Amino acid sequence: MKAVVLKDKMKKGDKIAPLYYEEIETPQPKKGEVLVRLHYAAVNRRDVFIRYGAYPGIEVPSVLGSDGAGVIVALGEGVSNIAVGSEVVINPALDWGDNIDYPQAEHTVLGVPSNGTYAQYVTVPAENVLQKPSHLTLEEAAAIPLGALTAYRAVVTKGEVKPSDTVIIPGVGGGVATFALQIAVAKGATVFVTSSSDEKIAYAKELGATGGVNYRNKDWVKQLKALSGGANLSIDSIGGSTFNDLIYLAKPGSKIVSFGATLGPVEQVVMPRIFFKQLHILGTTMGSASEFKSMIDFYEAHKLKPVIDGVYDIQDIENVHEKMDKGKVFGKMVLKIPHD
Repeated sequence: MKAVVLKDKMKKGDKIAPLYYEEIETPQPKKGEVLVRLHYAAVNRRDVFIRYGAYPGIEVPSVLGSDGAGVIVALGEGVSNIAVGSEVVINPALDWGDNIDYPQAEHTVLGVPSNGTYAQYVTVPAENVLQKPSHLTLEEAAAIPLGALTAYRAVVTKGEVKPSDTVIIPGVGGGVATFALQIAVAKGATVFVTSSSDEKIAYAKELGATGGVNYRNKDWVKQLKALSGGANLSIDSIGGSTFNDLIYLAKPGSKIVSFGATLGPVEQVVMPRIFFKQLHILGTTMGSASEFKSMIDFYEAHKLKPVIDGVYDIQDIENVHEKMDKGKVFGKMVLKIPHD
């Protein structure tokens, strides 16, 4: 089969580890696994960070990619919960375990160190595939898994969002932030966003955001406070100085759920702002198998569709990663996987 392979870890002097689109051996399903003929995969920031060496446990050679959708073409021994020919979406959270509060030590994410979805075929445990929601195409289904699972756990499980809540989501445009916006709006919450792009803020309003501010404006925090009245729930992937801004914007007794730190560590936290406001600071990543099913059911029940920035040929992966790295994206970038 053809696949995008990471052969070498990031080396001193490299700008980024290169990728190779080449022939490798087609995997065969082991006991309890299925073989999926992938039609589409989707790109996550995780994939780019791996090329920078910014994830633990990187093994080479490996096939990148956590998100994908396709058709079951073979079953391993003992698999009976799904049939050959089923159109499926893949849950990339492997070996989470039975505890919904946090994953077991064996938990990994599909796509490095295990071979992922930037390929014509992938094997995964049968428990990690679900029937594609009927209202979604395979292209749309491929865009959902990692981002929507992360967002669902952040907004619903951890954030316990309510229709009466005001939610603030900084950095809208990225995949998880956009999913969080969709989910919070579908739950009936009032959502405000931030972005460096007025165009992205306008698009977020089309998706149901009540308003937003451009964080390039000098007084954006005060503007957002005046506009929103403060947050009952903030969903943060930014970290850095933005996290302190979210503490300022938080209403007493509110929650801040964090799943990323693209601006790096949070410095000079004013602790009294946290304890006098009685804030709940919650960390989260990915999600359990039950949350993945709940998320898929939620998207089907509300007929939600992911925002897709564009569909690209998998052989154009270097340019797609560069676009993501520069933040010139709204929603998900999807890779079309040809089968000659």
